[in-house]
Amino acid sequence: QAQLVESGGGLVQTGGSLKLSCAASGRTFSSAAWGWFRQAPGKEREFVASINWSGGRTLYADSAKGRFTISRNDAKNAAYLQMNSLKPEDTAVYSCAARIYGLVSAMGSDYSYWGQGTQVTVSS
Repeated sequence: QAQLVESGGGLVQTGGSLKLSCAASGRTFSSAAWGWFRQAPGKEREFVASINWSGGRTLYADSAKGRFTISRNDAKNAAYLQMNSLKPEDTAVYSCAARIYGLVSAMGSDYSYWGQGTQVTVSS
């Protein structure tokens, strides 16, 4: 049974940085696309970033462009989200997801595997 586990969340001040990790087990995701999504209290889940199977193509939400960087390490069967210049509006539960069809996507319904999420809180 494939499993995704996020880590790296926490409390950070405005302007700070965090790096989220998503570790996969149970199957190899080297040909899959990875995505990061977030959900703030009382809001719908929203797309943050996606990376394709080769790492050569990325897609970002407007809110993430220039501040966040998605990456992958197939040797570790993992994906990452480096978040810089964090703002209070970035506060949310961040979840990673894997899409077997390895192209980038901003649609949550395109992803078959999901982690439980990690809390990111940015204080003002």
